[in-house]
Amino acid sequence: MKYLIVGLGNIGDEYRNTRHNIGFRILDAFAEASNISFQTERYGDVGRGRLKNKLLVLLKPSTYMNLSGNAVRYWREKENIPPENILVLVDDLALPFGAIRIKPSGSDAGHNGLKSIAQMLGTQNYARLRFGIGNDFPRGTQIDYVLGHFSLDERQRLPLRVDVAVEAIRDFVLCGIQKAMCDYNNK
Repeated sequence: MKYLIVGLGNIGDEYRNTRHNIGFRILDAFAEASNISFQTERYGDVGRGRLKNKLLVLLKPSTYMNLSGNAVRYWREKENIPPENILVLVDDLALPFGAIRIKPSGSDAGHNGLKSIAQMLGTQNYARLRFGIGNDFPRGTQIDYVLGHFSLDERQRLPLRVDVAVEAIRDFVLCGIQKAMCDYNNK
């Protein structure tokens, strides 16, 4: 069995450690915990490894968030990975900071990265791990908030929440989507 784990974010120093790049951050932590390193390849940074008897392809697209679907489609086809073995790690404004929601499919909920992936795959039937970034911003400042940095309090709590997300990825790969949902949604 082969899995494609995709962390969404934007490349470039100006986006590093922003709320919108939490997908990159979680995937980096997962790769480190799994002794997987990234190499720059077509459409992004790619890491390959194993988790027990499962083959993993980790992807951090270099296409910027709004075109993430190009990278996901390319690597899904290149590695011949079925949509049900894809997990996308993404930020979510609708969830409180650090909350995790895993779903086997669903709408893009206004997230441009998920919208691009659904368009390029021709389906919304791929799993996603949504990581809450909260929505504590004044009306009309959503873009600044999403592309902004975590608060001091959030930065102090972030490593523990990222570790929970890493464990949720392991659960998804080793035990399946239903167990991951039961174990990590609302945790």
